[in-house]
Amino acid sequence: MGKEMQEIEKILWAAADKMIGGLSVTNYKFVVLGIVFLKYISDSFEEKYNKLVSEGLGLEEERDAYLEDNIFYVPEKARWQYLVDHSKDYNIGEILDNALDFIEKENVSLKGVLFKVYNSPEMRNVNLGEIIDLFTNLKIGSKEASEKDVLGRIYEYFLGQFAAKDGQKGGEFYTPACIVKTMVEIIEPYEGRVYDPCCGSGGMFIQSLKFIQQHQGNTRNIAIFGQEKNPTTWKLAKMNLAIRSIDGNLGKFAADTFHEDLHKDLKADFILANPPFNISDWGQEKLTDDYRWKYGTPPKGNANFAWIQHMVSKLSINGKAAIILANGSVAGNGQEGEIRKNLIDADLVDCIIAMPSNLFYTVTIPCSIWILNRNKKQKGKTLFINAQSMGTMVTRKLRELNETDISKIGDTYHNYQNDNNYVDVLGFCKKSDIDDIKQNDYTLIPGRYVGAEEIEDDGISFDEKMKKITLTLSKQFKESKDLEEEIKKSLEAIGYGID
Repeated sequence: MGKEMQEIEKILWAAADKMIGGLSVTNYKFVVLGIVFLKYISDSFEEKYNKLVSEGLGLEEERDAYLEDNIFYVPEKARWQYLVDHSKDYNIGEILDNALDFIEKENVSLKGVLFKVYNSPEMRNVNLGEIIDLFTNLKIGSKEASEKDVLGRIYEYFLGQFAAKDGQKGGEFYTPACIVKTMVEIIEPYEGRVYDPCCGSGGMFIQSLKFIQQHQGNTRNIAIFGQEKNPTTWKLAKMNLAIRSIDGNLGKFAADTFHEDLHKDLKADFILANPPFNISDWGQEKLTDDYRWKYGTPPKGNANFAWIQHMVSKLSINGKAAIILANGSVAGNGQEGEIRKNLIDADLVDCIIAMPSNLFYTVTIPCSIWILNRNKKQKGKTLFINAQSMGTMVTRKLRELNETDISKIGDTYHNYQNDNNYVDVLGFCKKSDIDDIKQNDYTLIPGRYVGAEEIEDDGISFDEKMKKITLTLSKQFKESKDLEEEIKKSLEAIGYGID
């Protein structure tokens, strides 16, 4: 996947180059993401279309033939080849917007969601035909590309990079597939209500459905509920579900989960979430007496335990949650420490997994996965897994967990849950009871329990640390040289010069 992503990155930046000067950086993403969306649905459609043609039954224009495989039917004038054939037309912007109109008519849930920006006056200086040409040989929506979640990677990389150029935090809306697979493998959302209160581009839902399909389950047995604050990302999520023919309730608009809960009465059987890490400005002062703070009022300067308690409030009587959080959540003191203590005493913390660094495109620091459970099989126990040394670097900056890694974590959890040949493994996993946790001041750092040396996380990337060290070293070399010159001058002054 590393080399493939490097090729994709080249194409994305080449597309950006073609917009420089003709468009503001903020609008780059809308241009490319709309074209990427059209390419994805066309790739997926074309693969199925060719298969139907080869079968010779004349079903290649039957919508139901695509729907049964969760493939989006693409009208003729929205197909990639049609766009390529007309890419040099003077009105290509109008053709692209019309293509997106045709797509919206095919799926009412996409009404007003797609990025129809191509026929606007500010596109006059953008060569849309050349951008279409760039993506022509890139496979995004084929079965193989879909399995590797190439679309999600493009969203992650592209929005992350341009958000950084806009001076904004970027990339938090997309969770790498290997992390989501690990979470899904653990909580096994076979049937029931699946909820994500900060759903980003919908990756949690996609992986949940893949899990069900891989285990020969029925995807109709789950109901999807989500919410997303960022309007652009909310649109991406709607698009992501629609192109896979997934029916989900993401609310009628983008909204802040803390202040405008769109699923107020929901009780979910499964929660999968990657809330943005360490939000400091989340409006705590307006929610000090909120019903969700059963285990303590979250601090004003950090929303991590507001997210946790919101999700706990949404769990059904047998509900399970898998939540990605910054490592500070497992060891902080003050208000956070008190809330963590109360969650542990309530016997809600089922498992804590310490994940390795470099799993995210835009954040290098490691994170933790919390597994919360309303109905634990192992009462009064918590499983700790230290996975910090797992995974393989697929590029210089990006690590991935492979299927073997994910299975090892998942099997360990299920063996612990079912009391099935589970054994503690020094340095990797440990089943601890609440008394053990109390003796460790309610700290949930897996390394404290499994016996591994804990990697201190100060939140500073390796590159930043090296720049700082190099700068300090350079300064020290200069000071050393200046001192040497001073000593020489002093010795010369008393008649003991050094050659």
